[in-house]
Amino acid sequence: MPHQELFAAVLAGALLIFHIVGFLLVIHALMHVRTSQGTIAWIVSLLAAPWLAVPMYYFTGKSRFSGYVRARRGEDAALRKVADDMHRRLRHYEIKPDDAFGRAAEFLGGLPFTRGNELTLLIDGEETFEAMFEAIASAEKYLLVNFFIVKNDRVGQRFQQALIDRAKAGVKVYFLYDEIGSNKLSRSYLKEMEAAGIFHASFGSNRHWVSRVQLNFRNHRKIVVVDGKEAFIGGINVGDEYLGRDQRFGAWRDTHLKLKGPSVQAIQLVFLEDWNWAADEVPDLDWSGQAESADQMAAVIPTGPADPVDSWQLVVAEMANTARERLWIASPYFVPDDGVMTALQTAAIRGVDVRILIPEKPDHLLVWLSAFTYFEPAIACGIKLFRYTRGFLHQKVVLSDQLACVGTANLDNRSFRLNFEISALSPDPAFADEVAHMLELDFSQSREVKVEEFTERSFGFRLACRAARLMAPVQ
Repeated sequence: MPHQELFAAVLAGALLIFHIVGFLLVIHALMHVRTSQGTIAWIVSLLAAPWLAVPMYYFTGKSRFSGYVRARRGEDAALRKVADDMHRRLRHYEIKPDDAFGRAAEFLGGLPFTRGNELTLLIDGEETFEAMFEAIASAEKYLLVNFFIVKNDRVGQRFQQALIDRAKAGVKVYFLYDEIGSNKLSRSYLKEMEAAGIFHASFGSNRHWVSRVQLNFRNHRKIVVVDGKEAFIGGINVGDEYLGRDQRFGAWRDTHLKLKGPSVQAIQLVFLEDWNWAADEVPDLDWSGQAESADQMAAVIPTGPADPVDSWQLVVAEMANTARERLWIASPYFVPDDGVMTALQTAAIRGVDVRILIPEKPDHLLVWLSAFTYFEPAIACGIKLFRYTRGFLHQKVVLSDQLACVGTANLDNRSFRLNFEISALSPDPAFADEVAHMLELDFSQSREVKVEEFTERSFGFRLACRAARLMAPVQ
C-alpha cells in the first residue's frame, strides 16, 4: 500500500476512534456535568469536533473529585478518627444557629458555629504579611501552610526563609501548594525547604497517574495555622503583586482574616483533609483549643468539588434569599450562574440594598468580558454594580445584613463548582460593623456601573462578551 493510502487509512481510523469516544463521553457528560450550559457545550463540542474536545474533556471535563470524596466519607480510618475527635471537643463551644441561613451554612460546611473566637480583619497585603510573618515566627510546635499561588520573588523568598527558620528551630512545617496555581515554583525553591526539614506536597487532582493531568480542580485555599491556636485565611497569596509591586496592576486591594479560638480547629481539619489527599498521611496535631475573651461567634465553611452539592453556590444564594436590608459582595469576578443571579435579582426587587463590587482592571480577560453580559439583567432589577478604581480589587467578602463573610471564594463558576475554597462566617455585630466600614470606604473609591457600558458598546465587543460567557463552565 502506498504511503499516502496508508496515511489516509490511519487518519480515517483515528478519526473514527475519536468519534466513538466522543459519543461515549456525550453520555458521561449527560450524566455528570453539573450545569445544563456546560452539558450542552460539551455535547456540541464532542460531536462536532471530537479530535479537539475529547482531550479537553479528559483534562477539564470532570466535575467530581472522587478520591477526595471517598476519604471524606470515612474510608480513611485515621482521618475519620481525628475528625470525630475534633467534633467532640468542639461541642463545648458549639452554638446551634436559630436562623434559616445559619442552619443551612452549618449543614453545607459540615462544621459548627462556635463561640469563644477572636476575629481580626486584615486589610491589604502589608498588614496581612506583617501579621502572618509575626505569627509564623512565634510557632513552637508546627505550622500548617497552604497557598494557591507561591512565587519565588521578594515576598516568596521572605516567606520561604520564615518557614526554614522555624523548621531549623525544631518546628514541624507542612507546606502544601496547588500545582496549577504555583506551576512556576522552581524545584530549587522546594529543595531548599527539603534541606531544612520542611514537609511539602503539591495538591493535584489525583494521586493515581491515570487522572493526574486533570486540570479543572484547584486548591484555591489560603491557610496558615500556627500550633493549632491561630489561623489565617483570605484572598492573599504569596507574591509581590499582593503588596502592590506589580506594574500592571499597581495598588492591590485585598482582605484577609486572622482567627483565634475554636474556629482554628475547624480550619486545621480542612488543611488536614487536603494534606491527607496530597501526601497520604495524617500528621499528629494539637486539638485541645481554647476560647478567647473576645467571645465572637464564627463558623468555617469549606467548599469544593468533593461536596455532594454545589455548596458555595448555595451559600451565596441563601445569603441573598435571607437578606432583608443589605447584601454587599466584593469579588474580582462577577460571573454568577442562573440560581445565584435569580437570588440576587429577587433580593433587590424585595428592596434589599444589593451591591456588587468588582475591579476596573482585568486580570483574566474571559471572566472580565463575561461580567458585562450580566450588567443589563442586574441593573434592571435594582442591583448596583461598582468598579473599584484605586487599583486591582481581589478581595472576597460578603456582608448580608449583620452577617459577615471573608474567605477565598469568588462569585464565579470556578468557586461554585471547581475550586476547593474556605470561608469564615460571623454574625458578631462588632465584626460586621468593621466589615461594613471597610466596604463603605471601598465603595467611596469606586464608580457606579451604567448599563450603557455594555449596551452601547460596539457589536464586536458585545459579541466577544457573549462568547466569553459561553466559557463560564470551565473558566
